[in-house]
Amino acid sequence: MQEPLDSYDYLIVGAGPAGCLLANRLSADPAVRVLLLEAGGRDSYPWIHIPVGYLYCIGNPRTDWCYSTEAEPGLNGRTLSYPRGRVLGGSSSINGMIYMRGQAADYDGWAAAGNHGWAWDQVLPLFKRTENHFAGNSAAHGGDGEWRVERQRLSWRVLEAFRQAAAQSGIASIEDFNGGDNEGCSYFQVNQRRGVRWNAAKAFLSDIAKRPNLRVLTGAEVLRVVLAEGRASGLQLRWQGRKRLIRARREVILCAGAIGTPALLQRSGIGPRPLLQRLGIGVQHELPGVGQNLQDHLQLRLIYQVSGVKTLNQMAGSLRGRLGMGLEYLLRRSGPLAMAPSQLGAFARSSAEQPSANLQYHVQPLSLERFGEPLHGFPAFTASVCNLRPHSRGKVEIRGLDVGAAPLIQPNYLSDPRDLAVAADAIRLTRSIVAAPALAPYRPQEYRPGPSYQTEEDLRRAAGEIGTTIFHPVGTCKMGREGDAVVDAQLRVHGVPGLRIADASIMPSIVSGNTCSPVLMIAEKAAELITAPPAEAVRSARAAQLVD
Repeated sequence: MQEPLDSYDYLIVGAGPAGCLLANRLSADPAVRVLLLEAGGRDSYPWIHIPVGYLYCIGNPRTDWCYSTEAEPGLNGRTLSYPRGRVLGGSSSINGMIYMRGQAADYDGWAAAGNHGWAWDQVLPLFKRTENHFAGNSAAHGGDGEWRVERQRLSWRVLEAFRQAAAQSGIASIEDFNGGDNEGCSYFQVNQRRGVRWNAAKAFLSDIAKRPNLRVLTGAEVLRVVLAEGRASGLQLRWQGRKRLIRARREVILCAGAIGTPALLQRSGIGPRPLLQRLGIGVQHELPGVGQNLQDHLQLRLIYQVSGVKTLNQMAGSLRGRLGMGLEYLLRRSGPLAMAPSQLGAFARSSAEQPSANLQYHVQPLSLERFGEPLHGFPAFTASVCNLRPHSRGKVEIRGLDVGAAPLIQPNYLSDPRDLAVAADAIRLTRSIVAAPALAPYRPQEYRPGPSYQTEEDLRRAAGEIGTTIFHPVGTCKMGREGDAVVDAQLRVHGVPGLRIADASIMPSIVSGNTCSPVLMIAEKAAELITAPPAEAVRSARAAQLVD
């Protein structure tokens, strides 16, 4: 039996970065009622807040949906774990904490494709509005927002040597990746506050928890969007063991991410007709692009054994080392337990033909065979490099109506020959950096993929062997006006009044960097669009129609 729950002005599905920010912004008006729904639980698990605790959150059903990809032909038939946050704060509770916006050209490209209002100069104020940067307000950064950005609280000689080697290889040292052109090498700035993870729940919900017009439900599994005469009128969900129906007086806003949002739409009968008919789901509204256009950053993890320099492998390999790390964190909130998964970054061009940096490095003073396994017993560092603008496209499809059943996730990594060429170039560039004089004192020896891979064919094969996701899925409900677009530039779902999407799924093309903070910008934009006075909203819509 279905039991009515209540009605609200705005129903927000998913309490990840976008959902938390939107709940904050929309409930600032005491005249509206807002309900934020999260399938996972509260962010009370201690390992969420200790930065190195991502090791215990990813792959843990308490905090992670624990998805997997299909067997990937481009990765020699391997299946990859595909973490997505399932807890208040969403993936900001389990991710790498790196503050990154991407490149100005990313957003200018969105606008040039007909998405009025999304150019770099228009979204930069949104990034700044959200940001609480350690250096305060400036032309590039904001100091008054909720999203805390700090420098990291530790250093490694081997990483500084890599930075010097990058400079010797033509990748200049810079101070900040977030001014619009991120080409260069620097240390990542992170979403932490004094050595503790700063997730979206802390940033956007903790200070407003007592607002009488905001309600946050955890353990709420949204089954489908309810349509009435073609309009999104509410949600059906399972909460506290019962099915409930909640009405939306104004809008339903989906913030469930690049996997969760298309899956929810498909369960609601909104999506590609062939898929819905094959699964016996009534077609409520045909939208062929729902679940298509999946893009992700595939990282190639090159591992180098070193000598004469400290890495985390040695420190974590002994009881004394582990006790020392724990004590340092307890007393100072610093040391390896305060580490983001990657400390040093670099953005570079895979070849001279690239118009801007198309590779991103995440360099780590550690190594392991694969995520979740122990560190190697020898000193080593890992230089992970990803293609920022892949041409390969995948898809997300539900397997049925069961909300608990993981969807089919098929990224199709390296299926486009252009991505294979960039992968081979990326391995060659990495080898060039590691061979530079700055790293010579530590005698780096390539452990993965290994020096036997030399020809173009070898390097392409190596990419399939060592490639793995860096957890940046986007694009499955793309913004645009063409036939495969799912939302318009106002983030409204085409053909379904009252339904809007604000998460990574709306990106027409993936940004040139980590995706968490761009999702916050998208949510800030959504809040602005939703709360705009009617006359302003009409002007914005007309301007969008005039842009071709």
